[in-house]
Amino acid sequence: MRRWISGALGVLLGINGLVQIAVSFWWYNAVPGVPATGAYNPHFVRDIGAAYLTVAFGLGWFAWRPGQGWPALTAAASFLVMHAGVHLFDASCSARPLHDLIRDFPGVFAPALIAAALSVAGRPSRSVRHVEGLSEVETSNF
Repeated sequence: MRRWISGALGVLLGINGLVQIAVSFWWYNAVPGVPATGAYNPHFVRDIGAAYLTVAFGLGWFAWRPGQGWPALTAAASFLVMHAGVHLFDASCSARPLHDLIRDFPGVFAPALIAAALSVAGRPSRSVRHVEGLSEVETSNF
């Protein structure tokens, strides 16, 4: 089940990243709350799109090969949690903090919580074996 959730979240966030890169001005105006963060900056929107593609890669790798992909999942979850932290701080400084938190929950906080939970729950138990002189990590929980 974790693999499916990770894969689905990766697809959704990957689409978001591609849209940010391909049609950044449309994305900027379509996502609630984004115009309130400041003037449109195409370079910045595309940079964040690239970060979301990287996150999607980490989530996808974990979905495909959990034992190998767990470190990438953890890095992806770290970005999403830090990004959510920025939104939490911004909401705390806004005139309508609860409104901002509710608005950002589906697109910012939920993905961060899901990815963090996947990372914690998906940490592979390690038993190391040597195959042809190389260490290989096996996972017993997948």
